[in-house]
Amino acid sequence: MEYYLVKWKGWPDSTNTWEPLQNLKCPLLLQQFSNDKHNYLSQVKKGKAITLDNNKALKPAIAEYIVKKAKQRIALQRWQDELNRRKNHTGMIFVENTVDLEGPPSDFYYINEYKPTPGISLVNEATFGCSCTDCFFEKCCPAEAGVLLAYNKNQQIKIPPGTPIYECNSRCQCGPDCPNRIVQKGTQYSLCIFRTSNGCGWGVKTLVKIKRMSFVMEYVGEVITSEEAERRGQLYDNKGITYLFDLDYESDEFTVDAARYGNVSHFVNHSCDPNLQVFNVFIDNLDTRLPRIALFSTRTINAGEELTFDYQMKGSGDISSDSIDYGPAKKRVRTVCKCGAVTCRGYLN
Repeated sequence: MEYYLVKWKGWPDSTNTWEPLQNLKCPLLLQQFSNDKHNYLSQVKKGKAITLDNNKALKPAIAEYIVKKAKQRIALQRWQDELNRRKNHTGMIFVENTVDLEGPPSDFYYINEYKPTPGISLVNEATFGCSCTDCFFEKCCPAEAGVLLAYNKNQQIKIPPGTPIYECNSRCQCGPDCPNRIVQKGTQYSLCIFRTSNGCGWGVKTLVKIKRMSFVMEYVGEVITSEEAERRGQLYDNKGITYLFDLDYESDEFTVDAARYGNVSHFVNHSCDPNLQVFNVFIDNLDTRLPRIALFSTRTINAGEELTFDYQMKGSGDISSDSIDYGPAKKRVRTVCKCGAVTCRGYLN
């Protein structure tokens, strides 16, 4: 008869018991146990046929892996619950790791908007707003700023990359259903933070189909000075990471650092052939030195497809020739790109 070592929820390990299969009423956990055992054996004995004697106890290495996998699953579920408690947008966040034993990041804090560092002031209150009854047809906030309304009637962006988006703000008399309020409503799609199998760490995939030219998410993090970005960039280089995004719409005074504080965009990987495009957005804060960064789909993105953007893409829509000064990826060491795109440049920077 097969016996299973059971950890009872809410009880310490000292109360664990061995139970026969007939006592277990947890088909999902038993299926996960079987899957974890199969996955471990597949990883260890790739390319070799292997049989397991069911009359013998599991080898310690297999048992250790199954326990670690179970603990990881619990930790990722708790992290997923925390992310969904902290987010303020409609779309749900899911977490998935079927690749390795990596758990939640230990030094990452979820935020929904820019977090200014000491000495930087974000004035999130517009000084004027529109009085339109229909912002789609009247002279609205974009016209006052000298640009075109960014969206069509299907809530898709219609302006070229490099053109700023001016949305209606808190002083406008239009309501929440105004066609010029898109980015401020947050992510509408359910997304999954998942562990990639190509060595790129965590990534983000959509769980639903996204129409082309649609708003997907904002890039948020700490707002720091360019001088501080240079200092942090040196540290990040040594770790082989990059989360620095220059706010260079009009000047190069500030940078967004999403290394420790950020949202789902923290986990979006680079691609030389991305499906997301960067746009500068102004809503309540009209300081042109501090645009919000929005990511829009460049094409239809199918459910299950990974989301990516070009780390060298500037808010102007151009590719930076010197990422140290202009690109989101403030890197000083050349990092090999693993995006796999046909047009891959070979390096992230």
